[in-house]
Amino acid sequence: MALTKTIPPFYSKLAAVLVSLIALFYIAIEGKSILAPLFFALLFAVMLLPLAGLLERRLRFPRSLAALFSVILLVLFVGALFYLVGSQISSLADDWPQFKEQVQDSLKDLQHWIYVKFRVSSRQQMTYVNNATTRILNTGPGVIGDALSSVSGMLVSVIFMLIDTFFLLYYRRLIIRFLISVFKEENSLTVYDIIAQVQSRIRSYIFGLLLEMVIVATVSCLALYFLGIKYAILLGLITGLFNVVPYIGIFSATLLSALVTFATAASAGKALLAVVALLGIHIVDANVLLPLVVGSKVRINALVTLLGVIIGEAAWGIAGMFLAIPVIAIAKIIFDRVPTLKPWGMLLGDEKDEQQPEPLKEEVRHEELKKEEGEHKPGS
Repeated sequence: MALTKTIPPFYSKLAAVLVSLIALFYIAIEGKSILAPLFFALLFAVMLLPLAGLLERRLRFPRSLAALFSVILLVLFVGALFYLVGSQISSLADDWPQFKEQVQDSLKDLQHWIYVKFRVSSRQQMTYVNNATTRILNTGPGVIGDALSSVSGMLVSVIFMLIDTFFLLYYRRLIIRFLISVFKEENSLTVYDIIAQVQSRIRSYIFGLLLEMVIVATVSCLALYFLGIKYAILLGLITGLFNVVPYIGIFSATLLSALVTFATAASAGKALLAVVALLGIHIVDANVLLPLVVGSKVRINALVTLLGVIIGEAAWGIAGMFLAIPVIAIAKIIFDRVPTLKPWGMLLGDEKDEQQPEPLKEEVRHEELKKEEGEHKPGS
């Protein structure tokens, strides 16, 4: 008697998928302090891997020294970037009196508009503001404590991230051997392919993202400078940095640029020009630069990208928004190479990349013909 293979019903598969997703999301939230630095370290290690390999092969550095030197170069690069932005921000202190005066004038205009539209007198408005200020001051020590705690936690995370990056570079061969030995021997080629593709795609994505950031920052600086907007370099740098976060970053940079422009120029016209210029740059970036420089490295559809950014922000905040696309890209590489997970890879990918017209049709037709021949054989 032939044994028939039982296929689990759809609702049991759906329940297993939902339970797995809920468990992964819960683990991600609870393990944020450990997993977020580890994921950043993984991205940095993949990015620094060619440099570490070059130091080992060409300059005969020991693996530990090559890993340490690569991490030091990363720290110097990030430090120089923050120093450049910080030096521009410090110059804003010179315009603090103008900021204050412009804010006071804007508040007076807002009070007059509220009185005209809603008939709420200036005294009543100030009463509301004073009550709100009192509540904020009462909770001030707690807010300051939380802020200091978050800053100290961020510094600890950065230190752990750098240490994780060093050890990932140092023990990279051991980690690869572990991943190979975990799975069956017949799957070793698939595991090697996944590891190679993850390294190649993520490295290309990060360098493409850095190139896009430099281009957007340069174009934004030039556009704001020719419009005669003060602090054009600072606003352009902020626009390039914020552009790393999909969708949300460019609108945050645009809002910040409009506020700074309005406060320094005391002109709504210039603030509007800054908004139009940055949105125009974003449109060109999203439709031309992003598909050309970054989109060819990681093929993920826009819906999944947006959902990933939202879920990443809900789980890990700003770090989750940045890590969303690399994590989805790694998941897609794995899904595309595991037969039972290929439908999920298709769901994450771009529609034009998932079309496999004639070969797939011929293969399906061939399988159908074989089944029909088997059913019509005598004794079947």
